[in-house]
Amino acid sequence: MKATQLLNALAKAGRRAHLMGNTEAGVIAALDVEGRLFAVLDGQVLNRVNPEALCGQSTCQRYLNPGGDGLWPAPEGTTVGYQYATGAWRVAPGLSAARYLVAAVAARRAVIRAEVDLVNNRGLGVPAIFQRDIAVARGRRSLTVRVVENITYAGRTTLRRAECLLAPWTLCQFDCGPECEVVFPCATRSSVWDLYDPSEDERAWDGPLCHARTEGSRRYQIAIDARTPWIEFRDPRRGLVVRREAGPLPAGQSYIDIRDAAPDVPPGKKGVRYSIYCDTAHFMEIEAAGGCPAVVRPDTEMSVLVTTRYTRT
Repeated sequence: MKATQLLNALAKAGRRAHLMGNTEAGVIAALDVEGRLFAVLDGQVLNRVNPEALCGQSTCQRYLNPGGDGLWPAPEGTTVGYQYATGAWRVAPGLSAARYLVAAVAARRAVIRAEVDLVNNRGLGVPAIFQRDIAVARGRRSLTVRVVENITYAGRTTLRRAECLLAPWTLCQFDCGPECEVVFPCATRSSVWDLYDPSEDERAWDGPLCHARTEGSRRYQIAIDARTPWIEFRDPRRGLVVRREAGPLPAGQSYIDIRDAAPDVPPGKKGVRYSIYCDTAHFMEIEAAGGCPAVVRPDTEMSVLVTTRYTRT
């Protein structure tokens, strides 16, 4: 899809958008579509786009995943996650219906912000401010997008880990198919583990590098711990390489268990820095997470800088 086509589709659906850079190289923020970000290079949108989600509305029966690069709260499941407040998996309406405002603008940069009321799987209300501070730089055959992902707890009571975990989690989505893979350095195989069913046969090792197939033939998700510095999606069909690197956590915060587990399962102790999701609908995600402090007090900010570099090979 061309950038101009995406902007026209958003306008036709009555959805606001903000463009950083231009329609040849930049980022389109779909302000009324979960604040999703869509990278553009050579006039083409690089992320997956789901046209139905641009004009439709998600319900508890059916979630319309917009594609792009989204900011979600982690964890997804467990007793303190945010996608099982009603007992069954769903994307919380506070998230799927979030409408972002442009809070600041500069050359090739913008800050967008939304109020998002969350309810965790314990039934605890967690009011929050979601903010994405986005900066765009064009290189030779490349686009670098730096986003400070921030979730600020806006409640008035202090929350401890037994009742609340909250971390920013950014999900960058792409169409996938034959020969697509994610590569990342990993000196210790225990740094990688499955979040759904076992998928070891989807991974191959080449010295310190792990190659995870993301061809869309199998649904799986893997977690990667803090010892891995970056992850990289490769799509030879499109001549596209996308590398994501998450910066260090703020002092006093640590990685958490982000997994999609039943709401009666307590969170595990293994923290996740990156995750990779592959779906049989032939899309995949390279995901990066921030951390959470032991105690979440009013106005506590959970943030992480995520740099995503898109390169045409």
